[in-house]
Amino acid sequence: MSTAVCTTQSLASLSIPARTAAAAVPPAVRRGAWQIAPGEAMSLKARAASVLRVKQGRVWITPDATLANPSEDLVLAPGESMTVAAGQRIVMEAWDGYGATYTWDQA
Repeated sequence: MSTAVCTTQSLASLSIPARTAAAAVPPAVRRGAWQIAPGEAMSLKARAASVLRVKQGRVWITPDATLANPSEDLVLAPGESMTVAAGQRIVMEAWDGYGATYTWDQA
């Protein structure tokens, strides 16, 4: 069961034809990780408390501000993680020109 909702419209509406789906999915994704391309940004909203863990590359993350916590940009490197509360939205972008690989699991 997915614990995040992609709120970036261009990614949410992406479809891959069935006959080329396996070839079009990067190897890291087939192994349980997701990739974000250089220059790509996406918005994710946690359905349940979740953990974002960077596997490769670096990501720049901006969580939505709340009354209790003002928004603060974060940069996560490989091996680093952050917990995302249920209902919280983050915007994530690959930090450099190489892209990044990450996992998103229920906390």
